Amino acid sequence: MKRAFIDANLILRYLTRDPPDMAEALLKTFSAAQDGQIRLILIPITVAEVVWVLESFYGYPKDQISTTITQFLHSEGLEVMNLDMLIQALSLYHEKDIDFADALLAASALSLGPNVIYSFDHHLGRIPGITRLEPGAPLKNDFS
Repeated sequence: MKRAFIDANLILRYLTRDPPDMAEALLKTFSAAQDGQIRLILIPITVAEVVWVLESFYGYPKDQISTTITQFLHSEGLEVMNLDMLIQALSLYHEKDIDFADALLAASALSLGPNVIYSFDHHLGRIPGITRLEPGAPLKNDFS
């Protein structure tokens, strides 16, 4: 099977149909993936870029971003690295109203362990299963 990584700008064009000529041009690539001719590989940092652009440039609300990207991640022909972790991050991003980078960090900690995060961001401590420590605080237990 032929495989290739996919860049954020293709996903953005596909999801927003902006600009229309680029959106139209990439439909052949997505159709080939959906038909099983190729596999498109998607990595977490690419998803993070898509989230950031949809929120900061297009002004989409978090619930729409979370729903739209979650649906996209389940598209035929995509090979999504760390899919479960990304789905959890998108859920935290929307439900806890936090930045996607923090949501991805928390989902990584919950998925991979340890579930301890050194951070000044107090909202991370409100995520169930996460222990947030102030920088400089000692690790009191083995959280691994």
